[in-house]
Amino acid sequence: MSEKPQNAKRPSRRRPRNRRPKQPASLGKLQIIPLGGMGEIGKNITVFRFQDEILVVDGGLAFPEENMPGVDILIPRIDYLVENARLIKGWVLTHGHEDHIGGLPFLLPQLPKIPLYGAKLTLGLLRGKLEEFGIKPSEFELNPVSPDETLKIGRFFTVDMFRMTHSIPDNSGLIIRTPVGNVVHTGDFKLDPTPVDGKVSHLTKVAQAGAEGVLLLISDSTNAERPGLTPSEADVAKALDAAIASAEGRVFVTTFASHIHRVQSVIRAAERHGRKVAMDGRSMLKFAKIALELGYLKVADRLYTTEEMRNIPDNEVLVLATGSQGQPMAVLSRLAFGRHAKLSVAEGDTVILSSSPIPGNEEAVNLVINKLYQLGARVLYPPAYKVHASGHASQEELRFLYNLVQPKFFMPWHGEIRHQTNFKWLVEKMPKPPQKTVIAENGDVLELTADDLKKTARVKAGALYVDGLGVGDITDDILAERQEMAADGIVILTALVSQKPLVEVVSRGFVKAGQRLHAEIRRVALEAITRGLREKKSLEQIRDDVYYPIKRFVRKATGRDPIIIPILFEA
Repeated sequence: MSEKPQNAKRPSRRRPRNRRPKQPASLGKLQIIPLGGMGEIGKNITVFRFQDEILVVDGGLAFPEENMPGVDILIPRIDYLVENARLIKGWVLTHGHEDHIGGLPFLLPQLPKIPLYGAKLTLGLLRGKLEEFGIKPSEFELNPVSPDETLKIGRFFTVDMFRMTHSIPDNSGLIIRTPVGNVVHTGDFKLDPTPVDGKVSHLTKVAQAGAEGVLLLISDSTNAERPGLTPSEADVAKALDAAIASAEGRVFVTTFASHIHRVQSVIRAAERHGRKVAMDGRSMLKFAKIALELGYLKVADRLYTTEEMRNIPDNEVLVLATGSQGQPMAVLSRLAFGRHAKLSVAEGDTVILSSSPIPGNEEAVNLVINKLYQLGARVLYPPAYKVHASGHASQEELRFLYNLVQPKFFMPWHGEIRHQTNFKWLVEKMPKPPQKTVIAENGDVLELTADDLKKTARVKAGALYVDGLGVGDITDDILAERQEMAADGIVILTALVSQKPLVEVVSRGFVKAGQRLHAEIRRVALEAITRGLREKKSLEQIRDDVYYPIKRFVRKATGRDPIIIPILFEA
């Protein structure tokens, strides 16, 4: 038997660590999960997942459609992120528009503290939104970065940001470098050669990514139906200057409050032509305050109050106001309908709508325009006057960007299905079309490999309705009831079920129901109650016996189908 060496080590009794074998990059799969922003314009949020790490891009809201009475805003469902919260390594914000950051006051409190990255203006606007909801910004890890920053997020993601011109300063696209390959996410953009702030798109980075090789391009498709080029902000600034120069009375201008470049153009034109500037409307004042504090907006003199404007000659007055979408309570609507407490529009005044209606708002905007004409104002609005330009790229710009990137796969984003489809058709006619184009929907799980891009699964997605202080407690069924009440009204019947039953009827939003109709409804109800008592039915059965005959009677007597609510009490 051989002798054991004195310095020999004993075999370790520790159990070996359960280490995950390293996976070759070429075998990896990148999951891309849009939770908002696909097939719609609004509530943009996209999830990128590789193995056990998640990167999130944006967190926006959408505005309600006409068939959503009472709903204030829509936010994306993030059940998937809540279930996988521990995997989230970073959250990148492309810019400060509501459809990209407006949902965050509702989304962030559902999740643990996550590093958020955004430009100075983007985070300034986000801080303002959080404070508005009574949330302390210090509760979150907000990291200001330049629009051309390179970020290392977790083990698998490197995000190379690049500036893109848009209708707000500090807007970025993203080159997302992953073990699978490079993904270019354009963010919202147009290729403006003469932006108001002089900061053009940094297309060198895009071209470099294209030279390296891009596996997937995710691109803004908002204006994929529009031929040509989107006009420059410099052209809009000239048109605004000319309109303000020719105005004789007071000038009122409305535009999106977040369009800092446009607001700056209006202020410069006003100063050039000897007009003092006031702002009116909560969002306009809020955005201007943040932009002034951060140095994105400059005023040679100062901003005046609406009270001060009363004592200034009409030809020296310019008011920047909210209400570009015809919102009933916004400043422009109150001016148009004579409901503003401090200002009024009179004959000889000029009103400039430096915006275009968001789909669904056309009727409201047209109503305001007609009312302003009725007051004798000179009203300037697109397309008759060149006082507005989109912040999104048209077909020639989309072609140019696609040619720089020359991706293997393509996914149109930020648009309704018609925009996505038109962009698909556009790239398919390019000299080097993508190998595959996928038109995704919210909730799709797309797997990207070196060889393919395909839908493999679904996660819960959609919208939560925000109504007042309630989030998610308004359902499609409740909206259907609201639509029904709006269409045909409501009839409420209160009855005391006893040997001498009593019935009261109240209707709202129904026909102008006189005593005769109400008396007939009471008669039908009394017959049902009396019959139910005689047959010893339960209160619930009697309620049904009241509901259905009244429903039939009202429909036959009026041709309408209001909501019927019978409330029965036992003596």
